[in-house]
Amino acid sequence: MSSPVRIPFKSVIRIDKSLDRPVYLQIAHQMINAIQRGVLLNGIQLPGTRSLSEDLEVHRKTVIAAYDELDAQGWTEIRPNKGTFVRNKVPQAVISLPGYGTNKAVPSGDAGEHNHDKFLNSYPAKTGYGFKQSILLDVLPVTAGTGLEFNDGLPDIRLLPLERLSKVYGGILKSKTNYRHFGYSHVEGNEYFRETLASYLNNTRGLHINKSNILTTRGIHMSIYMASSMLIEAGDLVIVGDLSYYLANMCFQQCGGKIISVPVHQDGISVDAIRELCKTKKIRMLYLTPHHHYPTTVTLSAERRVALLQLASTYGFIILEDDYDYDFHYNGNSVLPLASADTSGMVVYIGSFCKSLAPGFRSGYLIAPENLITEMAKFRRLVDRQGDMLMEQALAELLEEREIQRHLKKAVKIYQERRDVFTGLLTEQLGGELTFVSPPGGLSVWTHWNPRLNLMRISKGCMKRNLHLPQELLYQNESFTAMRLGFGNLSTAELEEAVSILSQAVKES
Repeated sequence: MSSPVRIPFKSVIRIDKSLDRPVYLQIAHQMINAIQRGVLLNGIQLPGTRSLSEDLEVHRKTVIAAYDELDAQGWTEIRPNKGTFVRNKVPQAVISLPGYGTNKAVPSGDAGEHNHDKFLNSYPAKTGYGFKQSILLDVLPVTAGTGLEFNDGLPDIRLLPLERLSKVYGGILKSKTNYRHFGYSHVEGNEYFRETLASYLNNTRGLHINKSNILTTRGIHMSIYMASSMLIEAGDLVIVGDLSYYLANMCFQQCGGKIISVPVHQDGISVDAIRELCKTKKIRMLYLTPHHHYPTTVTLSAERRVALLQLASTYGFIILEDDYDYDFHYNGNSVLPLASADTSGMVVYIGSFCKSLAPGFRSGYLIAPENLITEMAKFRRLVDRQGDMLMEQALAELLEEREIQRHLKKAVKIYQERRDVFTGLLTEQLGGELTFVSPPGGLSVWTHWNPRLNLMRISKGCMKRNLHLPQELLYQNESFTAMRLGFGNLSTAELEEAVSILSQAVKES
């Protein structure tokens, strides 16, 4: 076995005193790493503490502490009158490093150190096994860094009543009566939250539910994924609008569903097209964002809602109703969701507080007949045992105090003003290049552009001026040239600046 003086410990061990981790642990952990990877072989003698401390330029007591750690973890053994030796009963594959072998000394120099870095200071770039891969999620939204951004219709977090929110949440953490929420729970989420939420949804959506009809989730995407996983099998046909929400489509496809697109008109998705499909095919699910269709923002008319419920009952397909932007309606009262008129148990209704408050509040809900909720609760335990009990307690108290309702009432007025300013600026500065219908609600405007324009070139032109126009907001092919422009996150002054930059980029393109 090699003499301990021939082992390049200064290359094997790299000490960084800027780290919070003590130096003796850095030495011990890196030596363990070298043993596990076969650089330090079983039975090899380690240098004395004085010698190693000189090599590493650390205090001898530091090396003694590192050796004690190695011994405590069982990686070394001390042989009386002989020294300290590596002890590793796991079979090792000897790593061949240039200049290092069982009977060869390792020369010093940059090349030797570089090769040790390769084995000791890196994580494997690829797995050593195969696994299922998918291209469905390859193209995902890219968030902006600094500067202005047209997003997908997100709220302005600056409008949140943060002082009240923090006070409520802090009070929950301090209250001994809420200690039960710090442990595991055997109920399906916070019971108080589900009771309060049921009352809130009954009052605002015209539903007729109780806590047994609610499963709490971490937002819309988790709800869509759970519904897809539970209700869709390979080969099932899922109807969506043309265009539709791309992430929902990915969930359906990931679960083996086959997507069929049908036209979306001024009054919403085409009922006639769905009826014709039902006559010849077995439809499993219809996915809708009826309040403000994604991405075009049109509202599904009351007549079409009734017709779709009748079709679902007749042909036995599920309606997955996504409560998208329900809280943001500007022109009169909101149209009630399909779930409010469902008497046959065909609608699965999903919503969240991610838009009502902010995306960081990962609190959503799924509404369905009790037998489906019971089964879905079993599935949820596999990925999220009980949800965020503390946050749900806070949201329940905020709903009970009507703090969320007051926030939404104020926010809707501000967003309506921003919509009016934004649409006015688009007409004034870009009226010759685009057309649009002012949306009755929501936080985005669907705009049709002159087909001779290159939207990606416009996006790059905006980026040069510190305005982020993400690729997922651009819709351009042989049939149409359109953008979905979110305005809710920008103040009126920011909207003026953003539209000015967009106008300049359009002119240059």
